[in-house]
Amino acid sequence: MTRPQRGCARCGYRLAADNLGQHCGPCQRTSTHDRSAPPKPPAEFWHVDHMRDALASWHMGRVIYAYRSHPYHGQTLSQELVSGWLGLTQPQLSRLENGRAPEELSKLIRYSDVLGIPADLLWFDRPGETRQPAGGTEDEAAAPPSSPPIKIVKTYGSAPQEDGPDDRLDERNQKVDGRRQETSDEPTANELAARLLPEATIEELSRLSASLRDAYRFLDSDVVASVARQLDRCKSDDGKTGPAQVLPTVLAILELVSQQVRDVRAEVRRQLLTVGADSAEFAGWLYRDLHDPASAAHWYDRAMEWAQAAQELPMQGYILLRKSQMAYGDRDAARVLVLAQAAGSGPWQLPTHVKAEVLQQEARGLAMTGEPIGLAERKLGEARTLLRDAVADSVAPLGPSYDEGTWLLRSATCYIEAGKPQLAAQLYAEALARGTLARRDEGYYRARRAVACALAGDPDDASHEGLAALEVADTTSSQRTRREVRRVVRILTPWQRHRGPRELRLAVQAYG
Repeated sequence: MTRPQRGCARCGYRLAADNLGQHCGPCQRTSTHDRSAPPKPPAEFWHVDHMRDALASWHMGRVIYAYRSHPYHGQTLSQELVSGWLGLTQPQLSRLENGRAPEELSKLIRYSDVLGIPADLLWFDRPGETRQPAGGTEDEAAAPPSSPPIKIVKTYGSAPQEDGPDDRLDERNQKVDGRRQETSDEPTANELAARLLPEATIEELSRLSASLRDAYRFLDSDVVASVARQLDRCKSDDGKTGPAQVLPTVLAILELVSQQVRDVRAEVRRQLLTVGADSAEFAGWLYRDLHDPASAAHWYDRAMEWAQAAQELPMQGYILLRKSQMAYGDRDAARVLVLAQAAGSGPWQLPTHVKAEVLQQEARGLAMTGEPIGLAERKLGEARTLLRDAVADSVAPLGPSYDEGTWLLRSATCYIEAGKPQLAAQLYAEALARGTLARRDEGYYRARRAVACALAGDPDDASHEGLAALEVADTTSSQRTRREVRRVVRILTPWQRHRGPRELRLAVQAYG
């Protein structure tokens, strides 16, 4: 059998039969020795999936990592090399890639300049390179704004920096890298309104635009309601498209709350803080899905702060539940249990479905801490009884729907923790067969079922589910799902010579 001809990923030249890499000899030598400065890659370099996903996350650390690990280079560039280009030390670059996203605009500009990132792919404007607004033309982008510009600080993964009242409305220039730049390069209120409410009516956009220029006069209950509806649309879209697509809008909502909450009238402030707490909690969830725990923890803390300021007691209990679930991802068994118990015993009245979810989370913590399986099963039974006997709640809805299907999925994780993976695999299969999960969630729970099958010693089913999960993760950019599939590969090491586990391992390597 003859092997298909293969070409160099960089220059296209035919590779030798014994060259198992992606680059020819000259390109390998070039990529190894000519590294005094960053290369000048072709335009398609920036449009591969993992590069676009990183840019869509608004996290410069993720962008730099995607740049370093790009196949174009032949081999992953070291942190020592790239940190030298950026004027950093290797530990500083490591913290940049693995911590919260940097906020300082001058640094973002410098890093993007050094790496040569095209301006139209950035989430901020470089001096003299104003990005074209969505749906507009270059002429429209260059035209003077029709309304007074509002100063926007674009951030990711942390609270926006806040200027003083006079600075925010009256300052006309800002200093960037020693140069003066007109604030007309910043989005106008009309442009920001369109970014916040992309599906809004003309009337909604007009109201929001006016409220951005003068929050005290125009940011009223109707505007807050419009923003809340946009947040609901983001939550719905998340299950279909994944976090990278909805995150920019959610961050724009958080930016709106951070900047305007001190200027609105007292009777509107609590409403705005309530939407802010809901948005921050959702942002924490999105960052968990992107496998960015530092940013997730930050937004959960901000959600708790805003919920307390708004006197939203049920939201405070719900955030404790979310923190407990995040601790499960960190494998912190004691924190899983303590936070779940705190969520269930606080001075708040939770909706019935949230009470059930808290009980099930407590069962998970009991299983993780090695308590007898009977205790965990008792909590699971109490949670199921609450769901079956629930009547219409007098408490406002909170969080996503928790139903029988969710109960099956969460119970399966309890049985994994209790050392009963066969039962877990059965429950996962029953939940997946219902066909009610969003696309992103289906991928994640297929990966979880693959883990259960692998732990139960069933390599064929584990590999089949792992491959299906990996395909979904590629379309939804779910780092959680990819992480679980990598875990399956590790568990299947004793069967690595079998066809299924071998195909799964190769697929994981191909997806990166």
